[in-house]
Amino acid sequence: MCAKISPTELERLVREAAFGAAKTEKQRQIYGIARDSGIFTASIQGLYEAVGRGTYRGFTVPAMNLRGITYDVARAAFRAAIKGQVGAFIFEIARSEMEYTLQSPAEYAAMVLAAAVTTGFQGPVFLQADHTQVRRKNYLADAAKEVDSMKNLIKDAIEAGFYNIDIDASTLVDIQKKDLLEQQDLNARITAGITQYIRSLEPEGITVSVGGEIGEIGAGNSTEGDLRAFMNVYRTNLPAPLRGISKISVQTGTTHGGIALPDGTIARVELDFDTLEKLSRISREEYGLGGAVQHGASTLPDEMFDIFPRRGTLEVHLATGFQNIIFDSPHFPQSLHQKINAGLAVKYAGDRKSDETETQFIYRNRKRAFGDFKAELWDLPPDNLREIGRELEDRFALLYHKLNVMNTRDMVNKVIPKKS
Repeated sequence: MCAKISPTELERLVREAAFGAAKTEKQRQIYGIARDSGIFTASIQGLYEAVGRGTYRGFTVPAMNLRGITYDVARAAFRAAIKGQVGAFIFEIARSEMEYTLQSPAEYAAMVLAAAVTTGFQGPVFLQADHTQVRRKNYLADAAKEVDSMKNLIKDAIEAGFYNIDIDASTLVDIQKKDLLEQQDLNARITAGITQYIRSLEPEGITVSVGGEIGEIGAGNSTEGDLRAFMNVYRTNLPAPLRGISKISVQTGTTHGGIALPDGTIARVELDFDTLEKLSRISREEYGLGGAVQHGASTLPDEMFDIFPRRGTLEVHLATGFQNIIFDSPHFPQSLHQKINAGLAVKYAGDRKSDETETQFIYRNRKRAFGDFKAELWDLPPDNLREIGRELEDRFALLYHKLNVMNTRDMVNKVIPKKS
């Protein structure tokens, strides 16, 4: 830890960065402490370009959405990474998650960087704005306003050190049109325009890693025709010589958070690994990308995670599984469980589906507790929080192992330039 601040002082600073009246100043202080400790936010572009060239293969980068008690969950992720010499891993948060968990990009970054400091991690930290999404309803009502809202969020994210941005305009894919180029046209053109905007904001020496998406998660599976149509329109609309996207998100059968059955168990997913492998290969060989990205994977059976690196998947997004560990832990206070469930039942009563059980309703909505009960979750008893942290650390370690990112720290340090 940086010699200029004690562990106790840093803990106090972290809380003030999340809840204090002078949050912005406290967040800036954490950035400085991290920098002095040899920690810097970075773009994963260099690594993904190396994968696209074939220099490195055989691993899948975990991109981890930390929805709540972010400082403590990130510490668990860093502890596991340090033990496994892991360098290829991403911390991310989606546009929707920022809203319902009450975490701005700057706050999220501060929590992750503080966690890196307290665990003794050094080197590049990859922060990613996940699903920077065009909301279809908003776009159809006022296209310019919706695009501007995306741009404002991206500007805030880049200023906070998020040098990895996933653009998701797949909500605008129109499958009613017969021609694939027409189906992907709006998605690709908006993604190209936002890419151009991102390039205009890049700090000196940084090439932001940008991702695109061709199939909305939870909808029909993507095809190679979808990929080629998107890339055709995207490249046509991206001014030369700007760098384009480094990866492409595809749909192969998952849904975000999984599907909860009436008894609370999660429905088994039939993931189309053949499609995932084919699209990843095409994206590398024909377009020079790092590969394809799989979303909605954290609730998949453990035996599936070994398959991703074998099939050439570049990146996999993980979120709800970590949330489930927190809420389902035997160390999570039952009294808080009851308070959260009662609060969700009242506040989101209008969101209840007529055919879902109480268990399904709670499972679908408890992610909102990270914002609605932010202070209560932050103030979990230290012993309980420590035990939950151990469960999370074990999970991160398992995922790092199965995704084959163990011992990638030296590799990352070779291809990722240190921010001056």
